[in-house]
Order: sequence, then structure tokens, then C-alpha cells
Amino acid sequence: MVARLVVAAPSSGSGKTTVATGLMAAFAAAGLAVSPHKAGPDYIDPGYHALATGRPGRNLDAYLCGTELIAPLFAHGAAGCDVAVVEGVMGMYDGASGHGELASTAQIAKLLRAPVVLVVDASSQSRSVAALVHGFASWDPQVRIGGVILNKVGSARHEELLREALDESGVPVLGALRRERQVRTPSRHLGLVPVAERRAEAVDAVAALAEQVRAGCDLEALLALARSAPELGVDAWDAVAQVAGAGDMVAQVAGGAAAQVAGKVGGRPVVAVAAGAAFTFSYAEHGELLSAAGAEVVPFDPLRDERLPEGTRGLVVGGGFPEVYAPELSGNEPLRTAVAELAWSGAPVAAECAGLLYLSRSLDGQPMCGVLDAEARMSERLTLGYREAVAVSESPLAAVGTRLRGHEFHRTVIEPAAGPAPAWGMRLPERRVEGFVQQGVHASYLHTHWAAEPGMARRFVERCAG
Repeated sequence: MVARLVVAAPSSGSGKTTVATGLMAAFAAAGLAVSPHKAGPDYIDPGYHALATGRPGRNLDAYLCGTELIAPLFAHGAAGCDVAVVEGVMGMYDGASGHGELASTAQIAKLLRAPVVLVVDASSQSRSVAALVHGFASWDPQVRIGGVILNKVGSARHEELLREALDESGVPVLGALRRERQVRTPSRHLGLVPVAERRAEAVDAVAALAEQVRAGCDLEALLALARSAPELGVDAWDAVAQVAGAGDMVAQVAGGAAAQVAGKVGGRPVVAVAAGAAFTFSYAEHGELLSAAGAEVVPFDPLRDERLPEGTRGLVVGGGFPEVYAPELSGNEPLRTAVAELAWSGAPVAAECAGLLYLSRSLDGQPMCGVLDAEARMSERLTLGYREAVAVSESPLAAVGTRLRGHEFHRTVIEPAAGPAPAWGMRLPERRVEGFVQQGVHASYLHTHWAAEPGMARRFVERCAG
């Protein structure tokens, strides 16, 4: 049993991240072990959550992973914790376009049987706040809104009017945050600036958020609400069992499964994983799956390290902001050469989004690794949304015909968009092919969550060990 609550809002920009991150940090400062989670595919907010709690920020995305995995993934992340806080996505009832409630905050709350705290931007209303809260509380009877936190409150008198109005709604006010005390965090073309790029300032910002929430919210009432959540009644997701299952092996115990997997792939090949300020987009489960499949996962920083980790047999380069660091990445010629040589040797290389750009010939005119015969550049157009995809070329990640769901999130373009052997065929939002498969390289804009397809991790490590 893990106490838990979901932080939701009527719309984006209401203050979910402020409240969720501040609440996580305030609970942690009170001596509680806090499990941080984020609804949806976002990579940036979980970095602030991790800073607030000292634990990996984990995503819960019903579109990418399927509804059946949400509770097990939550139980895995929250194991051993006193309380879990889940930050919602967009407006509470907003989900994947054309799919009803799928991937909405409301659906996550129902799948977790968790009470909801509704964060309301009260800056331009008084009595109307009661109608808004009543509407959200009554829209879906299966969603339990256990309290409201009023954000951007203008004055003591404004707060008094809001509380009086909400007395009639039956939903308790659990906090009020003043407009003038808002903590600012810098943003740019894809959202907040990640923690890895501003760690000292981010530490101060999270501490300020904790103090703001502590001063303006009833922490005891919020914790009591979290503890009112019923038993979840699911088995926690387990990377070893998932990888073993992907190989049609029956895992009797975790240790036995690990031994089977390690034996199957022939030891523990080193898989280098790009990290540092330029490559911050990663789901925590990916490293866990690679380890469970028998790999020794070793992070490295392409901004600083001039060599790949000793004994590297495979390379994973996830998402991030290479466009911000193009001169520095280009200037690290020894590492660019090492990456190219590894790729040309036929070693397995998995590159998503930022990794795709890094493998190209150039990014905004700056030389990159030159593995792919393509040029990348910044664009004025934001590409954002869920995708349905099928593997159209055999690769170290997926067999031809493998179907999964992914997510695109970038403000760059690459030309051509696909190589002679594309990585994926897309169904939505339009039919197209995308990405590159050549030798052992699989490079694409598509972000995927390997928990939905653990066979990808197993297949990748098998190729590394082969």
C-alpha cells in the first residue's frame, strides 16, 4: 500500500508543475520517501521531480504503454515509498487526440484508484471558481477530486472570496498560493530548461517551490488524502521478468531469470548510453530493461568524454537538445570519430530524435558524426504528437512488422526524412516512412517506451553480445 495522489488542473498553465514539484520536495523535506511520477510522455518535468525527491522521475503513459501497464509501472516505481505524487498532463480530461480519455490525467487517476488534487488558476475569477470545480468534480463519477489548491491568488480578500464560493461546492480547499510569490523556471522551444543544464539554479528553484507549497498548503490534509487511497492490488512491473517473458522463458525467481537471460546473450556486453546536458531525454525503465537483458549499462557525456566507455559493444543515444550544444558536440571530434567507427563496424546503435541528429552529417551547419547521409537543422515548426508505427526494416531493435506506439517532440527537420531502408512506417497523423536503418544503426525521430515492447531491449543486447 502506497499513499498516493494525482495533481491535475483544468488546463495547461494552471500550475501543476509548480504544485506537484513543490509538494514532492516538501514531503521529502519532512522525512518521507516520495515516489515521483508524471502522466504523459514528457521528459523534462521528471528531471525536476527527481531533484525534489532523490528518486528517478517516472512516466505513466497509457498511450505508449497501454492501460494494463500503468498500475504495475507505478507499483514498481513506488516500491518502498511512503507517498507517491503523480503530476498530470494538460487539462484533466484531455487525452490522446481522437481516443477519448486515453492517456488523460483522469484515466491515470482511475487506473491508480488515486484521489485528485485540482490546481486552479484563480487569477481572473472569484465565485465562478465554484462552478468550474463543480463541473470537473461531477463530469466523471469515477474520478475523485479530494481537494483544490488555488494558484495565483491576488490578495487575502481574493482568497476569502474564493474560499467562500468553494464552501458551496463540497470540495475542500487544501491550499492557496499567492500570485506575487510564484517561482519562475526558464523555458525555451520545447518547454522548461532541463535540470542537467542548470543544476545549481534548479536546486534553488525546487527548494523555493517546496517553501511556497509548505507555506500555502495544508500538508497534513494532503498527506491524509493520499493515505485515503485504497489498495491497488497489482503486481509490480519487473524488468527481469519482462525481458525473460519476451524470450518465451518462464522466470521462477528474479535471480534465476537474470541468470537465464545472461546466459542466453552470452555475458554482459557494455552498452554505452549518452547522457549529460545535451542528451537528457530517457525513460528510467530503458536502462533497467537493458540491464535485465544482460547488458552492463555505462553512461557517458558526448560534451565532455572524448572516448566511448571501455569495451563498448552497443550504443544508445536518446533525446535531448543537441541543437543547443551543436558547437560543443561538433568540437568533440575524437568522440564523433569513435561513434562513427563503432557504427561502421556494424555494432548495434539505437538513436532517438537527438540521437538521430547527432548521427547526421551536420546540424545547423556544424559537423556531426557523419554516420547518416542526411543534414539536420532547426525549424520554426514544432512537431508534436502521438504516433502509430510499424517497423519496415529489420534492425537491432525490431523485426519487420513490429507494431508499437510512439511520440514525436522536436523543432528540427532532417533531410532526407528517411534512408533507403526506413525505420518506421507511420499511420498517424499521415502515412509516411521515417528514419534510417543501416548495418546495426536504427535512427529515428520517434520516441518509444520499451516497457511496452521489452523484446526490443532483449533483441538489442543479444545483437551486442553476438
